[in-house]
Amino acid sequence: MSIWASIGDFINRVSASAASGIADVVEAVRTVFEGDAELRRRVSFSVAMIALSAKMAKADGVVTQDEIRAFREIFEIPPKEAHNVARLYDLAKQDVAGFEVYAQRMAGLCGSGHQNCAMLEDILDGLFHIAKSDGLLHERESLFLKRVSEIFRIEEAHYQTILSRHLDLGDADPYVVLGIERGKPFKDVRKHYLTLVANNHPDKLIGRGLPEEFIKIATTRVAAINAAYDMIERGARAA
Repeated sequence: MSIWASIGDFINRVSASAASGIADVVEAVRTVFEGDAELRRRVSFSVAMIALSAKMAKADGVVTQDEIRAFREIFEIPPKEAHNVARLYDLAKQDVAGFEVYAQRMAGLCGSGHQNCAMLEDILDGLFHIAKSDGLLHERESLFLKRVSEIFRIEEAHYQTILSRHLDLGDADPYVVLGIERGKPFKDVRKHYLTLVANNHPDKLIGRGLPEEFIKIATTRVAAINAAYDMIERGARAA
């Protein structure tokens, strides 16, 4: 069964009994897929991206064609399963519960100490990809993303690292992009860089349960890391 067929079957099973809208659907992921950790991770990521992107669109007030395209760059949805994704998206958008509820439920799927759950950063990366797709990060989107990062317990310095990967901040500090303290010996920078590249390789992300389409975002993430390292390396050679 494909991931989308699994999600469709899941939605059919739980949505009718969900008393509080999609927040209950998100929580049900924990129990319905308890016996299959890999499928649970894949469904968790997909449900989170659909629900939170719908809430982000509601916060911004409009869904643009660019955002729809960006969403489809993350997910390649078979036509016969599209209606289930639309159901989930509409349920999230219409639900009176705030987006904080969804973010908290998703963080809860990572268990205690979820600040170390790599999937939460992946979700935030996906939301940034959608938000910036029209060439701008609007104020409401920015506030939304910042609040989600706080609920995910992503520290401010690391949030700035994620932000710097997605937005043209002008003369961005490459040390911020790499998330390493300025002034570290170059050998330490290189060691940290190699760890980042290994941890963010597309195969590594897919192993965490992300859909294969997420390779586009994983590739962008690694490209930003490489560019920052190259800038530091050129500076070290010139010194």
